[in-house]
Amino acid sequence: MKEKIYLIPGLMCDDRLWERLTPYLEDDYELVHLEIPRTSNFDEIIDILDKEFKEEKINLFGFSFGAYISSYYTINHPNRVKRLFLNAGTPSVMTPKEIEKRNNMLEMMNSFGFQGISSKKVASLLEDPNHNDENLINLIKHMYVDLGEEVYVAQIRTINNRIPLEQDLINLDIPIKMFYSTNDRLLNYKSLDNFTKEHKHITKISRVGTSHMIPLEMPKLLSDEINSWMKS
Repeated sequence: MKEKIYLIPGLMCDDRLWERLTPYLEDDYELVHLEIPRTSNFDEIIDILDKEFKEEKINLFGFSFGAYISSYYTINHPNRVKRLFLNAGTPSVMTPKEIEKRNNMLEMMNSFGFQGISSKKVASLLEDPNHNDENLINLIKHMYVDLGEEVYVAQIRTINNRIPLEQDLINLDIPIKMFYSTNDRLLNYKSLDNFTKEHKHITKISRVGTSHMIPLEMPKLLSDEINSWMKS
């Protein structure tokens, strides 16, 4: 029987986030996609997710916003998590400036309706060579459109309710891997600075580049890191 890896996606992402990663892992692992519950209360989110986990201990992978949710679940249910992988995301609080920006986005949406995400905005999340990759850009745009306004509002409100979790992860004793790009415009590098070589159970691995959408842009590289993590 294949060992399971539970996958939590990021903001306005669904199972299409994993479609380029899956071929590299499906022969060795059972990948289980989890939807982010539609509530702005993190305790409710992890209670809902907890019902999805059948095993006594799980392998938990979180991408971007999903990395924060995975961290929140792990610190509240440390005995249920065998190992944790945070991809392109940190366990950090949102700054007042970021919260204000997102609240302004919600106000604009109330006035002009839900617009999805522009091609220019998508390109800012990608490596330069992929700025003209219409298939990739359209995949990300379609996830936004298909998930829609209700999901967008719920997730933005949830993101604004984040609290700092760095010290909680440091206090754990399970294997934790963080994998990210060196120039990801969405990543909180100050949060990453909290984790040092003194924290033996936490591994930070970076790749040079701007990619936030690593599962779609670098699936082979990510799969190698996942394979290494699963052996930890």
